Amino acid sequence: MTRSNNSRRPVYLTAVGLLVLALGAVFVVRSFGSEAGADGILGGSCDQPTQVKLSTTPEFQPVLEQATKALSARGGKDGAPCLQFTITAAQSSSVARELASGGDSRPDLWVPDSSLWVSRADDGESVPTIAVPSIATSPLVLVGRSENFANTSSWLGTFAETQPALLDPLSSSSGTLSLLAIQAERAKTSASNTQVAQVLVPLAQRLGSMAKQYTEVNGPLSKASADGSNVVVPVSEQAFVKHQDEHPEAQLKAVVPGTGTLVLDYPVVVTARNNAEAVTAAGKALAEEMLSDASSQARDEGGFRDHLVSPLGEGRGEGEVTQLTKPTVAAVEKILQSWTTLSLSAHSLAVIDVSGSMAEKVAGSAKTRMQLTIEAADNGLKMFPDSAELGLWVFSTKIGPDSADFRQLVPIGKLTPGHRQRMIGQLKAQSARVGGGTGLYDTAIAAVRAVRSSYNSGAVNTVLLFTDGKNDDPGSLSLDRTLQILNGLKDPARPVRIIALGIGPDADADELKRLAQATGGQAYVARNPTDLKDVFIDALQSR
Repeated sequence: MTRSNNSRRPVYLTAVGLLVLALGAVFVVRSFGSEAGADGILGGSCDQPTQVKLSTTPEFQPVLEQATKALSARGGKDGAPCLQFTITAAQSSSVARELASGGDSRPDLWVPDSSLWVSRADDGESVPTIAVPSIATSPLVLVGRSENFANTSSWLGTFAETQPALLDPLSSSSGTLSLLAIQAERAKTSASNTQVAQVLVPLAQRLGSMAKQYTEVNGPLSKASADGSNVVVPVSEQAFVKHQDEHPEAQLKAVVPGTGTLVLDYPVVVTARNNAEAVTAAGKALAEEMLSDASSQARDEGGFRDHLVSPLGEGRGEGEVTQLTKPTVAAVEKILQSWTTLSLSAHSLAVIDVSGSMAEKVAGSAKTRMQLTIEAADNGLKMFPDSAELGLWVFSTKIGPDSADFRQLVPIGKLTPGHRQRMIGQLKAQSARVGGGTGLYDTAIAAVRAVRSSYNSGAVNTVLLFTDGKNDDPGSLSLDRTLQILNGLKDPARPVRIIALGIGPDADADELKRLAQATGGQAYVARNPTDLKDVFIDALQSR
């Protein structure tokens, strides 16, 4: 938000006041831009204009300043409304949070860059109303070096073959819309949940592990333009056009995947608590002004399309684009909730069954249950960034110190290259223990306690429990007693959840479900062990 030049304005207004008194005339001083933007003009025949506080995004502020200035200058002439605008600039997500909090520093009118933020501005009493659906647009595009666009058939396909650098989806419209585009295009691509998750899970983990999320385009676009870079950045066409103007040397191009794209739509939203009818009228007058020749030219020069998504003038931008179906409010909420969960770092202990039954061959495969489990865990390990914290245990019966049913192979630690290699080496060295039983209950309790003892409050703390059967340790606790202990270990302020992954036809789904639910976790069963990779991805999404 820009601030007023308070050191100038009192002097200026005093001079104007003296002039008004000297001439015996009546003038109105109007602000048309941010409080630091325009000095206002004198003129018109309005002595009591409607005061309108307007908030918009920084990139759209200059366009609105010109439009409001023209609109206010006509006030009182030929039936034009008498309006005085004061414009401030802030990111749409910030305004939505402020409105949702019920704070007093709210604008009367709001022009966010996307209507997806309107539902998130609900303060519990009312959702702001959209007076005009759109006064400008800008389609989402993918920006990168030409060599990174061998596959532009879909958003998912391009993301899978490059290194996407999203602006923070929780605070940026382009970041959110890129995730929504992957979901929206599924009506055309028929991509499965697993195919989508294989791209989004590691992406969320990688971006979530960054010390600071991308919040503006110059940083990721600079990385995308570097020689040999495989970074692609989803941004608005307007942001790309502006970057081109400011950095003509950058070797970047923009594409719209073959499935189509979503559009930033710049609605006019009424957020005033009082005088809503007059404010709504002001918003509609502003929208009408945006259709004038002068405002249309300023909008186009700023890199914005009109409300019909017509191509930019002079051959700039991407020309005609195919639009994907606009996402529903429910779809927006779902994708943001999912991203919030997925992007949290992991503090997890993988606990793998090495009992005798894990040596059984899987029907239709030359591999054993053990081999398929190790492959799934190995592939899963690749989805975690270096900042994640993981450890590795194995369990059967009486395989650890003091005849414990579990043995630590790698303690929980950050996935540095050395720690990661140690995890992979230990995984691949495991084999099923001939004659070994499944000491499930004692292991589950010990694993939860181990994660609790090294709890990381900034991460999702879990036990990833892989097993192909049910507890068959005659010397262990009963299931009821085990559940009682797990319930006793629960701490809402420091949750540690079991994510149980059953493998093959002998896995006891009910037992695993009860163990997981006792900790607030979930259980998944791959009846065909060859499906374990997909089940593992599902489990990661439910953290």
